[in-house]
Amino acid sequence: MKNILQVKDLFFSEKPESIAGNPGVTEIIKGVSFDLGEGDILGVAGESGSGKTTIAKLLAGIKKPSQGNIIYNFERDKKKKANPVQILFQNSDELINPLRRISDMLNDSGKSIDFQNEIISLVGVDRELLDRKGYQLSGGERQRAALARILLAEPKVLILDEPFSAQDSESQNNFVALFKKINHETNVSMIVITHNLLILKNLSDKVLILFGGKIMEYGLTDKILAKPKHPYTQFLLKADEYSLTRDDFYEQVTGSNSVKSPCAFYERCSQKTD
Repeated sequence: MKNILQVKDLFFSEKPESIAGNPGVTEIIKGVSFDLGEGDILGVAGESGSGKTTIAKLLAGIKKPSQGNIIYNFERDKKKKANPVQILFQNSDELINPLRRISDMLNDSGKSIDFQNEIISLVGVDRELLDRKGYQLSGGERQRAALARILLAEPKVLILDEPFSAQDSESQNNFVALFKKINHETNVSMIVITHNLLILKNLSDKVLILFGGKIMEYGLTDKILAKPKHPYTQFLLKADEYSLTRDDFYEQVTGSNSVKSPCAFYERCSQKTD
């Protein structure tokens, strides 16, 4: 199976607001490399601030890398205005106008009614919701409507940014099943971003563990979840299994010291040595 997307030695830095006259540069992504197979699902896991959403924006062209290459192994249809890399952000309000009817927003795609109906059925949007406005939908209903709007653009790569946040376990399982169904029926390649590593167990083919803008571990999901090698991966799995908060985690790791290490997780690692 060919790779639809290849990322090679990707870096991204941005300048924060000037502090006392010293602008400085913050390096957010630091030498990240991975690939995405055609029709595959890649999970990207890590806590908030690890760089997951920044990578999504780089892949979609919202941000430009400071260094490295993003190689898309498909030809873009010049007749289509929509970006072939689409993102469903955590806040679906960016795609669903609270004051417009859902049917009107879906009609904006310019796609045939038959194709719209096909997508509506695929994502499980109740037909009675189509005449409602965005503000009249629940969070889950808005997410499905936003997903339908994205799929009408017929993307080559679909990025889902924290699609399971603030959901109970039943809703999470329902969306896992939905994403697998969409992947199977459309063969769209997916990147699923989450802070919950265990959610990817029954969803992704590969998983990439990110911390501090660097890859801690990358490979087949089954192998990594069965026997994680990096302390940070073990750290995330323990959090998911015991439903610990990040603050709980901080209390478990030893204090930092001044020893320099190429590992971004070093300062927080309970297994570190001098």
